[in-house]
Amino acid sequence: MTRPLQATNLNMQAFAEAGVPLNGISPLKNLERLAQEIAGLQPDLIVNWQAAPELRPGSTGQMDIWLHLTANTTLPLICQRCMGSVQTALHADQWYRFVSSEDVAMAEDDAAEEDLLVLSPQFDLIDVLEDELLMALPLVPMHDECPELPIFSSGILEVSKNQADKPNPFAALAQLKKK
Repeated sequence: MTRPLQATNLNMQAFAEAGVPLNGISPLKNLERLAQEIAGLQPDLIVNWQAAPELRPGSTGQMDIWLHLTANTTLPLICQRCMGSVQTALHADQWYRFVSSEDVAMAEDDAAEEDLLVLSPQFDLIDVLEDELLMALPLVPMHDECPELPIFSSGILEVSKNQADKPNPFAALAQLKKK
């Protein structure tokens, strides 16, 4: 009897050897950092994702573990122009290659097009998924055209009678310059 794979406690070596993709639907409430970015409480929001493992021949002759992670969701963010809710589609599509240590990751990082992760006995796929979606957030979410134009208000400055009677300090400087 085999145990089903869990996305939060994943043995990447076994997952890659099995070669069977994981498909999932995660409620946004389980992705706490991402949930903080949305406008208002919406408990029914979900993230659709897929994680597909591969074993590929590596430069050392051994098989390298690769992971292709994709995710899609639409979140209500706050438009920075009108401060209303704007539905924003997020998409993540990233390849990862697992390496044996942090030193190897640092040495190979500059030359690698894929992201490098250190192979650990238990991998949390959901944390990596959340990181990718956070990086996919727009810097400044806004509508292409806001449904309602923002209303700007300004306070009316009242000049007190005492302030109106004071001489302008620059007028006094102009008098000094004429002398």
